[in-house]
Amino acid sequence: MMVLKKEEIYIGPLVLVNREHPIQKEFTRSVRLMPFNDNYRDILLDTKTNALLSLLLKSVGVNDEIVPVSGYRTSIEQRMIYYKSLIKNGRVFTEKFVALPDHSEHRTGFAIDLAQNSDAIDFICPDFPYTGICGAFRQKAADYGFIERYPKGREAITGIAHEPWHFRFVGYPHSKIMQNNDLTLEEYILFIKDYPYDRKHFRICEKSKEIEVFYVKARPETTEVILSEDTCYQISGNNVDGFIVTIWR
Repeated sequence: MMVLKKEEIYIGPLVLVNREHPIQKEFTRSVRLMPFNDNYRDILLDTKTNALLSLLLKSVGVNDEIVPVSGYRTSIEQRMIYYKSLIKNGRVFTEKFVALPDHSEHRTGFAIDLAQNSDAIDFICPDFPYTGICGAFRQKAADYGFIERYPKGREAITGIAHEPWHFRFVGYPHSKIMQNNDLTLEEYILFIKDYPYDRKHFRICEKSKEIEVFYVKARPETTEVILSEDTCYQISGNNVDGFIVTIWR
């Protein structure tokens, strides 16, 4: 049996970070970072995110055609970016493309802005087209746990304008479920609530494995989840009100 503390809803790769749900201090304490690679040591990512991103880029055959632009940011860095954009680009542009401090996914270490390599790369809106090697990256992204976080047409849901360059690690199989059902992370958090712990679970067959996903609402102090000892599982908070449990059969 797993006993989960209430504050653990703020930790894990499926945490929702947006205008309504800021990152919490419990998450920042759990962050483990590493440099993107030796050529970009100033760009940091969550360790697992970085490992899977490296495998994804390798699978696409990337040499230097795709480059990282921005990864993990501290609250101070995000505040500086936000206010510099206000001065340079104005409020309308900034509110569309730059998240408020503590409301930015870049604080998690799970988010990466990528660019098609060129002599001039825009830090706020880098070019990352849907064709060529960038398109090939997109086609494989979900297989490695990544989603395009802010798709076109979902601005009213995400609160951020279309950002074709911004990718978020949510982990597999959640990335595939979102892709197959055309869901943003906001929508996925709600979608999984239709599959609670004590009722029918969501099931998906991927790579010759049956995978179960279900939602557990957090109780006021601790939440108990009964799993057999030999179960292969992952538990992530959603940064809203509960946990998302994944079981591999």
